[in-house]
Amino acid sequence: MEHQAAIIEIAVQQAGFDTAAIQQQITANRSDIGAIVSFTGLVRDFNEKPDVLSLTLEHYPGMTEKALLNIAESACQRWSIQALTIVHRVGCLRPADPIVLVMVASAHRQDAFDACAFVMDYLKTEAPFWKKENTQHGNYWVSARASDQQARTRWEHSK
Repeated sequence: MEHQAAIIEIAVQQAGFDTAAIQQQITANRSDIGAIVSFTGLVRDFNEKPDVLSLTLEHYPGMTEKALLNIAESACQRWSIQALTIVHRVGCLRPADPIVLVMVASAHRQDAFDACAFVMDYLKTEAPFWKKENTQHGNYWVSARASDQQARTRWEHSK
């Protein structure tokens, strides 16, 4: 299925982000958008261990942005999307800090919902980020999760 080219924005940054400002930027001077779906991921104070004090994210500059762009382009090929933004933070983050934003604009809500879920499922398994959790009992690199891989595989046989 051929779709019009979506406006794709990718950012990997240490700084926080303003979700409302990003939505306003996406919708400025647009009347063809009927739905915006966004996902904001936050750092939890627990994961593999119950006492996470901070999370340090590392990445390969250039490679990471290219991987995120590939994921966004794949979503745009599958669904009718007007705009897709991915913002992922790196560096040292504390519990409750926002870590990732995926925002999808479409004429119809179902395309926006599906594309947003697809991007997050692929981001969790395909984007080259490395996470180190810092806890009261030491630091460790976070392992890949089988549940993330299972969530990703649901898209292999759809659309």
